[in-house]
Amino acid sequence: MIDADMRLIVEAAKLTFVATVRPDGSPSLSPKASARVYDDEHIAFMNIASPGTIENLTADPRIEMNTVDIFRRRGYRFTGTAAIHDRESPVYQWLHSWLLDLNGPGYPAHEAVLVHVDRVQPIMSPAYAFGGGDETALVAEWSKKYQAGQSEMEKM
Repeated sequence: MIDADMRLIVEAAKLTFVATVRPDGSPSLSPKASARVYDDEHIAFMNIASPGTIENLTADPRIEMNTVDIFRRRGYRFTGTAAIHDRESPVYQWLHSWLLDLNGPGYPAHEAVLVHVDRVQPIMSPAYAFGGGDETALVAEWSKKYQAGQSEMEKM
């Protein structure tokens, strides 16, 4: 179900938004910078500082994850069921090793969450429908806009 393009987007995006359901039935949205494709049916992320997400998933394992590459202006909506994995789990150890390689020793990691993906839907910017849909041009345009924004922030 999770193909090479989906893997590319999850890795390139650097940030995935996770939606869970609170015990009162209201939605909860939380950003995750640790989302990684585990295999063809699963995406994993680490509980670094998300006790609310873990509490919500313990009560109701339904989850939706949205990942959009801001430069490509497209992404995916992954819907599924989450399972929480402790430090002894191979899922935890795999993801924790990646986090330590990326961030260095001592990086917090409480539990890993493994999401079985049941449904995938594409997310596409209207630029594909109304702007000609040339991904290479969109990447160049949005990279330039990002760099301009960075330059403006440095002036502040």
